[in-house]
Parts: sequence; structure tokens; C-alpha cells
Amino acid sequence: MRIPMIAGNWKMNTTIGEAVKLVSEMRTELDKADNVDKIACPPFVSLGAVKELIKGSSIKLGAQNLYFEEKGAYTGEISPLMLAGLCEFVIIGHSERRQYFNETGEIVNKKVKAALKINLKPILCVGERLEENEAGRTELVIAEQLRSSLIGIASPDSVTIAYEPIWAIGTGRAATGRQANETICFIRQSIARLYTEEVAQQIRILYGGSVNADNATEFIKQSEIDGALVGGASLKAAQFLSIVKQASEIM
Repeated sequence: MRIPMIAGNWKMNTTIGEAVKLVSEMRTELDKADNVDKIACPPFVSLGAVKELIKGSSIKLGAQNLYFEEKGAYTGEISPLMLAGLCEFVIIGHSERRQYFNETGEIVNKKVKAALKINLKPILCVGERLEENEAGRTELVIAEQLRSSLIGIASPDSVTIAYEPIWAIGTGRAATGRQANETICFIRQSIARLYTEEVAQQIRILYGGSVNADNATEFIKQSEIDGALVGGASLKAAQFLSIVKQASEIM
């Protein structure tokens, strides 16, 4: 049985002090939802402080990105070795990385391999742009993103997939639960074609894109959706706690 996951992607928000305050406000209540994986993904500078704060709790820690080389002259980048032992998860291939930093499928693939090499668990993001959605190309785009991201990876058992339609990220324009479930069903079928049906049934697939406390249940109750990758709402303690609580009650 797939354990549901609610992951908060804080993006480029919060100082170290603000990160500590946010987690402090949520820690006790988050621990009560013991049937859901709760992942906090703060900026790099706050990983150490948050790690100390969540010791002994059920909250898990994730990074928002990594570079695929282990060391070298790559000013400003974060090596996978720097994250080893610091966090358990890492977001890879987020649409903002693909759009603003020109990350290709090849780069995403290298990052997934680099994470797996040191036992970091990737949260691999896929999703289509508005014009691709309106042109009926959603499945073609996502199938290619999955294929290119997972080339050469023998088993994706520790990979979580996050379906994030780009047109719904930070726009307040979320897909409907039915739309998201249909696309995630396609993603699961695509994983089965790339690997096996057994692998496809084991892998967790999240929905992300303007998820908040008001619409979370619509997505989480769907048969193929295993949780959510939450953006803006994860910066508000009451919102994130509500989403986790809803997941705990449904699953």
C-alpha cells in the first residue's frame, strides 16, 4: 500500500529564523498524522536549522534542488554530497528549474542519477504548459519528460513523481480532481510501460499546482493520487496542517 505524502516546497521564501518559526508552529500537530509522510523543503540555507528542529519528530526533510557533479568549479551550486546525511528527499525537475534555468531532460536525468547514487529520494516533477494542454499534447509531453528523466535508471522504487501542470502553479488555477487523476493514471501507465505494472503500482504520484486547504480533499480523495506537492500554502502553518490532516483522514 502506498503511504500518502504531503510535501511543502517553500521555494525562495523564508529566512532561517522564519523557517524555524514556521516549523515550530507545525511540529506538534504534524506528529499527530502518523499515517502520512510529511516533507518540508526549505531553502538550502535553512536545511541545517530545520534538521535540528525536527529531530525526534515524524517530519522529514527535503532539498529543492541539487547539481549532478559531486564537486568542482561550479560556483553557487550544491553538490549531492553536501546534502548527504542532511536531508532524505530532493525535488528535481521542477517546472521553474526547467523554465527559468533551462534544465533539459538530460540535465534532470543526471540529477536523478546523482541523487539515487547517494540514496537521496528524488521527487521528480513533470507537467505541461498551458498551450500544450490546450493543444491536446499533455500526454505526449509528460511521456517524454518521464522517458528522458528516467533513462538508465534500473529501478525507480525510491522516486516519487509529482504531476504539476505549469499553468496551475502559483496561478490559483488548479486542475480539477478528475483532470489530475486522469493524467496521473496516464503517468502510472507510462511507468508500467517503462518498467513493470508492479513498479507502477508501488510508485507514489503526487499532484501539485495551487493546492490549498480548500481544494486539497478534491485531489487527495482521487484513486490514483497519493498526496500533494504544496507550494504557497506550505508557507502558512494553518493551511499546511489542514492539508496534512485531510490526507490523514482520507487515506
